[in-house]
Amino acid sequence: MDRVGSLPDELLCHILSFLTTKEAALTSLLSKRWRYLIAFVPYLDFDDSVFLHPEEGKRERHEIRQSFMDFVDRVLALQGESPIKKFSLKCRTGVDSDRVDAWISNVLRRGVSELDLLIILGMTMEDNYRLSPKGFESRTLVKLRIDCGIDVSWMAGSIFLPMLKTLVLDSVSFYVDKFETLLHALPALDDLVLVDVNWLDSNVTISNASLKTLTIDSDGHLGTFSFDTPSLVYFFYSDYAAEDYPVVKMENLREARIFLMVSDEEIERVRAPNNDLFEDDMDNVVLRFEHVGKLMNGIRNVEYLDLSADTLEVLSLCCESMPVFKNLKSLAIKSNESRGWQAMPVLLRNCPHLESLVIEGLLHHVTDKCGDACDCVSREDKGRSLTSCPVKTFEIHGFGGTKKEMQMIKHFLDYFPSLKEMEIYADEDGPTNLEAPGMFEQIAHLFTLYDQVYTCDVQFMVRGSFYKKLTAQ
Repeated sequence: MDRVGSLPDELLCHILSFLTTKEAALTSLLSKRWRYLIAFVPYLDFDDSVFLHPEEGKRERHEIRQSFMDFVDRVLALQGESPIKKFSLKCRTGVDSDRVDAWISNVLRRGVSELDLLIILGMTMEDNYRLSPKGFESRTLVKLRIDCGIDVSWMAGSIFLPMLKTLVLDSVSFYVDKFETLLHALPALDDLVLVDVNWLDSNVTISNASLKTLTIDSDGHLGTFSFDTPSLVYFFYSDYAAEDYPVVKMENLREARIFLMVSDEEIERVRAPNNDLFEDDMDNVVLRFEHVGKLMNGIRNVEYLDLSADTLEVLSLCCESMPVFKNLKSLAIKSNESRGWQAMPVLLRNCPHLESLVIEGLLHHVTDKCGDACDCVSREDKGRSLTSCPVKTFEIHGFGGTKKEMQMIKHFLDYFPSLKEMEIYADEDGPTNLEAPGMFEQIAHLFTLYDQVYTCDVQFMVRGSFYKKLTAQ
């Protein structure tokens, strides 16, 4: 019995929506009933890399590219005016821009709500495909993704998308004034994602009163960044530290993930302030790092904060300007052996209502400025910043079973006065001493003793296949 074939057409079309359009079209060979189902599939996904096959040299053949364009034409013609929800078009081998205009106009006219475009016509910016404002009018479009190879800036003042809630710009170039004009044409925008945007001006301002979530994932903007986003509740920021942050208005922010990137050369310059060899460049790096304090002050109302190891290192130059995070309840910090914890003491002291702390990796670069948050350097005020921290739950990830890590765990247990629960995770992908004969059992036994001695509940867990390997020994 053909159980799939007995399903109603609406459900079959929904199933076909999970396939590429080429794969969905091939199902027409199954039976007469399947022949025309492609005409009613509301999700279309055209990708020339799938259609043309990855065989060497074949992608460059003109007749193959032509057959791809003919295929898109046939599917859209077959669908007529049937409703469409999502249209994804990825062309990496060059296509006729007039036909692309016609395809986009077709789906916009039919009420498409999600549009995903990647169109590469050539290898230079002059070859970028220009979205046509004539066909780019829609009161149904809710999500728009523009990927590399597309020039959208030139039409920024010619479009109006009143229902658009999500905009993703990936590997596109923008002048700031054109970008601001574009945002003004999106009054309902909630979610903005900027990935490797090439800013053609040095001073960038993101201003939008309705924006709720903002993601910036880049690796090269060294000008200034300003944010006038009073309704923002989620902020992800991964880039090198900007030259400055003149304006940061995020009064309603609830969650922030700050993953700054720092080169080893910059770290060397900052750690050697009296080295004349680096004097000029060092002043510039130090100033950039100090200006991150303005960014932190702008996000001071967050309830959840996630910091990378590089960010923590940068904050070592912002200790005097570190704001009080009066609403912060959960703090997550990534650490590694080449980055320091100089900012950790002031960060913990400035979180008066912190409830949950997560640290991924306990090992870090040791200096005499690590402060009292760890026991790396012997000092009289050992543990002072911990004793004022109200954290109740503490997770440690990436535990490797070293003596130093064990000492630090005991240090936390000794000085966190309100700690109720500590969870320690050894991950299978990280470096570890746990595979040494008897080491796993010794550490597990030690944590059992900790659980009995301290009022805090101490749990030790090993994840994944690594756990199976250890417990089988």
